[in-house]
Amino acid sequence: MTILERPEGIWGAILLPVKDDKIDWVAFEEQVNILCDSSVHGIYTNGTAAECHNQTEDEFDKLSNIVSTIAIKKNKKFQLGLSHTNPRICRERAKRLTPLKPDGFQITLPDWWPPTYQESLNFIMGMQEVVEDTYLILYNPPHAKVLLSLEEISQMNDKAPNLIGIKCAGGDEAWYEKRRYLLGNFSVFVPGHSVVFGKPLGANGSYSNVACFSPNGAVKIWDLIDTDFEKAKQIESRIVNFMKTHILPLATRLSNTGLDKLLACVGGWGPISEKVLWPYEGATLDEVNKIRDIAKKELPELMND
Repeated sequence: MTILERPEGIWGAILLPVKDDKIDWVAFEEQVNILCDSSVHGIYTNGTAAECHNQTEDEFDKLSNIVSTIAIKKNKKFQLGLSHTNPRICRERAKRLTPLKPDGFQITLPDWWPPTYQESLNFIMGMQEVVEDTYLILYNPPHAKVLLSLEEISQMNDKAPNLIGIKCAGGDEAWYEKRRYLLGNFSVFVPGHSVVFGKPLGANGSYSNVACFSPNGAVKIWDLIDTDFEKAKQIESRIVNFMKTHILPLATRLSNTGLDKLLACVGGWGPISEKVLWPYEGATLDEVNKIRDIAKKELPELMND
């Protein structure tokens, strides 16, 4: 059996530049090139930030091919997101994209009708059957209809060796102690704004909302954890305060996608606007400009990267 290399570090999300209610493919390619030239440890498609819930299959195939072509050319690790509410479509996507040779696939559990544990295991095993020697990362966010326990994830990993990681909310010190005991040889990715707390306890990296804001800045913080933990902790504290004070209040009107795109637009590192695909609402330019001015004062390290 092939030994799969477990991913770690800061991974940057591919977002969708939107123009006239359509994906701007020229800007999309520019963004992928920028991320591949950045210091992030890898890139990934079709998370929440990339509006995985609102793509046609043609758009899904096109963006996956663009990302794989550029990432392979630039020798950047990449994962392709397969997430879909329909598990059969998710598996067909895996069959189509396995020849693109991604480092891994990200998947979510079936979403329309919450699966039981056995049905969740059936899904994971069925995905493993078609991805050959490509690893699987389960994206199990707080808003998922089924949240797996660490015990359940460990049981799945025993039966499905391609499942080598999870993206989740993380937890407190007791949660990490259980994580170390149950999932020793497993990659655990947590939110970008809690990775300083998590890394010493067993977090292996982040599919980072902070990287939406500043790809290079998120990596700088990741590296600081090992070289100057107190400084890293101080920056993370300011990030958490910035998010709570200026970003999360907008969640009453904006989706997580809208918030991620707002962060990218504020960070200004690539051709990402505040716009999201119909029928969802994005931030306003006034909100972007106001928060950008605040970020320059409160998070100057990230705004300069």
